[in-house]
Amino acid sequence: MFKLKEIEKLESHYLEKFFHFLKFAEDELFIGFQTKEKIKKDWIDIWQPTKGGKGISSFSTGAERIVYALFNGKGLGQPNSAPVGSDLFFEMSKAFVHIDLKTVQTRNIGDYNKDIFIGKNQNSYNGYIKLQSGEKRKYNPALPHIYENSGNPKPCLTFFVTILYYEKTLDILNINLLSMPNGKLKNQYGAEILKAGKAKNEVRYKFSQAPNFKLLDNKKRIKVVYFDDKMDGKWLNKLSFIENIYNEQ
Repeated sequence: MFKLKEIEKLESHYLEKFFHFLKFAEDELFIGFQTKEKIKKDWIDIWQPTKGGKGISSFSTGAERIVYALFNGKGLGQPNSAPVGSDLFFEMSKAFVHIDLKTVQTRNIGDYNKDIFIGKNQNSYNGYIKLQSGEKRKYNPALPHIYENSGNPKPCLTFFVTILYYEKTLDILNINLLSMPNGKLKNQYGAEILKAGKAKNEVRYKFSQAPNFKLLDNKKRIKVVYFDDKMDGKWLNKLSFIENIYNEQ
């Protein structure tokens, strides 16, 4: 139905489209991220456990509002109401697109710099996960490779916006846009891009094993939207893989 190279061309096309949109909207992104400061006195004690609060809200909640509002406001596609899918799921002219936001604190930078947690409703990459014991565990995501779409089939594409922030100040240090391969490409990328999560049924996308599109020349699956090269060296050292991609863009 769809040749593998066709799928990769679509993944690359929309990755570029969303990347340039985020770069164009970078000022609006950071203005949005800073709006919390105007009312900081009203939420800081509730949010921050060290000040007596209970941490009932997280930075990711606020960041999602800003990122998703910009995507929705742009009218990039028709939002889809299917109960199975990413937080942002819409139909484009040539594909169905899932976008999910991942925010990680610097104290958990190891959960960010080379791989990220992904949910079953966020990808179509079925395969086997290699466990430390040497055994393999079958992984079946919830999304299809291709949406039948009432006779007008379109590939299922998955993207992630990842944000690293310093938990004490909530300053943003890095924003990336990642394209995860469609499940039809599993013979090209193998099991190396899947990694067992901390819990038994969790899985992580090891994007460091898939920095390039396998079937396209000189095309990256990773785009760095923002990188603070003046961040503390202890974090900068752990982000060398991402920094190299940033410098090559």
